Amino acid sequence: MEKVDKILKTYYNQYEEENRFKKSNHNRLEFITTTNYIEKYLKKKDKILEVGAGTGAYSLYYAKQGYDVTAIELVEENIEKLKQGITEKMNIQVYQGNAVDLSRFKDETFDITLVLGPMYHLFTKEEQEKAIAEAIRVTKKGGLIYFAYITNDAVVLKVLLLEHKLLEYKHKHDENFKLVNAPEQIFNLFLIKDFEEMMEHTNTICLHEVATDGIAQAMQIYIDQLNEKEFEEWIQYHLATCERKDLMGYSTHVLHICQKK
Repeated sequence: MEKVDKILKTYYNQYEEENRFKKSNHNRLEFITTTNYIEKYLKKKDKILEVGAGTGAYSLYYAKQGYDVTAIELVEENIEKLKQGITEKMNIQVYQGNAVDLSRFKDETFDITLVLGPMYHLFTKEEQEKAIAEAIRVTKKGGLIYFAYITNDAVVLKVLLLEHKLLEYKHKHDENFKLVNAPEQIFNLFLIKDFEEMMEHTNTICLHEVATDGIAQAMQIYIDQLNEKEFEEWIQYHLATCERKDLMGYSTHVLHICQKK
């Protein structure tokens, strides 16, 4: 875990995470879809925990709306940027920590728990299961947990094909093109079936499996050329189809939404 922490701190110190959802249409789509599904269930007095809050895109967004928000983030520079967005009227607490240890919180503390980044960077099954278990533990019975993860085949499509790295990555995947997961690669990748199987052993019920950006990453050159009215129409198409299993595999990000039993 220490090696991973060092790699992540180096990566996020160089990457403008705070602008990720603002740069283009294809980037905005992930945020639009995720908040759409959060707000299907969010109630006025809900307590929200965001684990791996980054620079606060979601935490600040909901704190501005008056929600009681707690944010946990590993990288110090991300925490500093998050804090710069806090105003006196916001009810938000920010802590440094990681997803595999939420021991500062008691069982069943939060109504909604967002884990929208940590699964990208946990490379062992033990760490993944621990992060999942901790998020479930601190969520109230009947509360919701949102887990985001990155899919293997979206990376095959975007990086190996569109970025012309088929030969460069020839020895970084198996015969089925399942890419090797290692800290040096920065991002951990899942097959949808593997994540679903891991969640089957938890004390939760799956409510939705959502392709949060669909084919937007692969088709970004076209989606980014859409004007605002055209993009609004694309959003409607995307929201109408983002739970279709036959369209989900090439979405870069998938959101697993579950309810604690």
